[in-house]
Amino acid sequence: MTWKSRGDLLPKSVMSKKWVIFLCIGSFCAGMVFTNSRMWTMPEPKGLGRTTAMEAEKLNVVSEGCNTRILQEKEVKRESKGIYREVSKTQNAIQTLDKTISNLEMELAAAKAAQESIRSGAPVPANIKMSESSGRRRYLMVVGINTAFSSRKRRDSVRETWMPQGEKRKKLEEEKGIIIRFVIGHSATSGGILDRAIEAEDKKHGDFLRLDHVEGYLELSAKTRTYFATAVNLWDADFYIKVDDDVHVNIATLGQTLVRHRSKPRVYIGCMKSGPVLSQKGVRYHEPEYWKFGEAGNKYFRHATGQLYAISKDLATYISNNKHVLHKYANEDVSLGAWFIGLDVDHIDDRRLCCGTPPDCEWKAQAGNVCVASFDWSCSGICRSAERIKEVHKRCGEGEKALWSGSF
Repeated sequence: MTWKSRGDLLPKSVMSKKWVIFLCIGSFCAGMVFTNSRMWTMPEPKGLGRTTAMEAEKLNVVSEGCNTRILQEKEVKRESKGIYREVSKTQNAIQTLDKTISNLEMELAAAKAAQESIRSGAPVPANIKMSESSGRRRYLMVVGINTAFSSRKRRDSVRETWMPQGEKRKKLEEEKGIIIRFVIGHSATSGGILDRAIEAEDKKHGDFLRLDHVEGYLELSAKTRTYFATAVNLWDADFYIKVDDDVHVNIATLGQTLVRHRSKPRVYIGCMKSGPVLSQKGVRYHEPEYWKFGEAGNKYFRHATGQLYAISKDLATYISNNKHVLHKYANEDVSLGAWFIGLDVDHIDDRRLCCGTPPDCEWKAQAGNVCVASFDWSCSGICRSAERIKEVHKRCGEGEKALWSGSF
């Protein structure tokens, strides 16, 4: 072959290579166009299109450096919130159940105590038995007048002044829901002359509540405990009152005072005091267990003075339910205060329950502030009450109209 011929073939070879390269590049670009979506779009794994809150938290933990401690803390917090909600619901249910059980226990205890009184043969007035057999009605208050065998003159003076008698007393019970009784137990020699005298007096007036209790000055705490336990089982009332037989009482004013506290479940009303604990033997109001109240010279806790005080039904029921374990101190007002000191009780200090005798109660009545009870502090009651209570009643009494026109 000649150089000429070679020269003719060289350009054709070169041009063929260029077209081959061009076609290759074109084919590559065309392939890129058709495969673009597959190359640049990441396939979406099945089930990972949406993330839950739990998965988001876990992914967040991974972004924070795969710190498992943070994840554990979040898990604990989430579980704690759920447990707290469940505990709150459980506590509310338990509190509701406790209240229901408490109410049922008090009703059951009252029924048992009534049966025990019947079985023990404790004397019960005929009118009380009739009331029990015909069904218990609700009363406003039961007033128990603490008295002794030697206090016949005091009782007669009370009957002649602030305590209605006969048909009026029955009307007071039926229309006003107020029951008043002299409260006394038995002598050491049951059936003796003292007991027979009380039985004859009760037959005449029908205004006694006889307790299964042996009378004695040193047994006043036991008598108070027995009185409330007995009264709450005989009568269903809002309040139970204890008053001494040498104190003047305005019944209508007492009722109006008590109804203001009717909505309170555990209320203790009286003239609150905190006197000294007397450790000296032979003195009045000596406390043999003075050492329980701390160092010498200490004072008692707050409690109502013993001349007159009132407690609500729940507290009377509490005494009835726990009468066998309630400790008795030498002074009955201290004992009552001790029984309530550890309970959730509303102490009401009302000074109208401890007014003085005239002119004190007379001035207060003229000023429109009628007293509930009047007595002399120097005598822990009205001095020579059998003779003087009529004068107190005349000058400080609320008047019979106040009682019958009063609404409780």
